[in-house]
Amino acid sequence: MIFNKDNFKSEVEGFAGLVLVDFFALWCGPCQIMSPIVEEIIKENQDKNIKIGKLNIDESQEIAAQYNVMSIPTFLLFKNGKVVDKKIGYGDKKEIEQLIVKNK
Repeated sequence: MIFNKDNFKSEVEGFAGLVLVDFFALWCGPCQIMSPIVEEIIKENQDKNIKIGKLNIDESQEIAAQYNVMSIPTFLLFKNGKVVDKKIGYGDKKEIEQLIVKNK
């Protein structure tokens, strides 16, 4: 799922459940390395009660600023519309999965 300024309020802030948002940019090397990992996590969780998607900070700068995203990639985990956890920078699949598991 792609999050942007048009759907962020309804898909993330207004969602009753978990939402993992990958803040990225196309020019970001570590973001490109993380992209297949994020895609794998999306596939593995598509039947579970969680939304996982990406937000391009160049196209939605105001949302990145609202959540003080200063480095990318940044992963924010929302629960019922509020940020409950985050991971900044490159990491392995297990680190991203831990965000989800420990906040269910």
